Amino acid sequence: MDWTLAGGLAAGLLIAIVTAPVGVSGAVFLLPVQLSVFGVPSPAVTPTNLLFNVVAGPGALWRYRRDGTLRQDLTRRLVLGTLPGVVMGAAIRVFALPGPEVFRLLIAVLLLPLGLWLCLRAVTPAGHRQHPASVSELPPRTLTGLALAVGVIGGMYGIGGGSLLGPILVGRGLPVTRVAPAALSATFATSLVGAAAYALLSLVNSGDIAPDWWLGIACGTGGLLGGYLGARLQPRLPERALRLTLGALASALGALYATQTLL
Repeated sequence: MDWTLAGGLAAGLLIAIVTAPVGVSGAVFLLPVQLSVFGVPSPAVTPTNLLFNVVAGPGALWRYRRDGTLRQDLTRRLVLGTLPGVVMGAAIRVFALPGPEVFRLLIAVLLLPLGLWLCLRAVTPAGHRQHPASVSELPPRTLTGLALAVGVIGGMYGIGGGSLLGPILVGRGLPVTRVAPAALSATFATSLVGAAAYALLSLVNSGDIAPDWWLGIACGTGGLLGGYLGARLQPRLPERALRLTLGALASALGALYATQTLL
């Protein structure tokens, strides 16, 4: 038991240091670790991941708030869109879609080509690329609809949504320095609501629905420290490096889930 908690603390710390600078909580990369290494059953792995986001989120968010990048209209839009989606996703996961196969295929199809495209844009000289889109070119309804859909997926599989919102919005041309605080804010808010939804659903349903509280808290404590360190590191990294990191993370996750789907 002690080894499991120590391993969860270390995993949360290392993952958050890498992912927080690009607006990803790290839960999406922690999910396969919890399934394969720690043996958390499904669907309990989903609220455990959401618990990780709740505990880990304030570390990076506090740092971004100190830097003055947290308060922006993009943050408000993403939070308002993802909150209702996460409740819908939790209900769908418990009552209709307990298995991870569809989720893995969906994430692989979305993130693998998107991640490769982001990497290509990051290494291509600026003169050979089109001028990036600005936030004003993102229709509010489109952004809200996107956040709602990501909230549903996050509620179903405990990934918070930042791992999807980040690559998509950066792929539209928004700078990582703007997307990261907003995506992490949406992840924290939806994870808080999603964890509460699963806790309530566990009271009226049998099976492994409640989170693994101790493991989730251990992973989240590591993520709390790692998220703060990662957010502090972000201003020291060039935009190209941040885009390349985000693209590499998205590609790695897409490739991982594609492999798991085919095996």
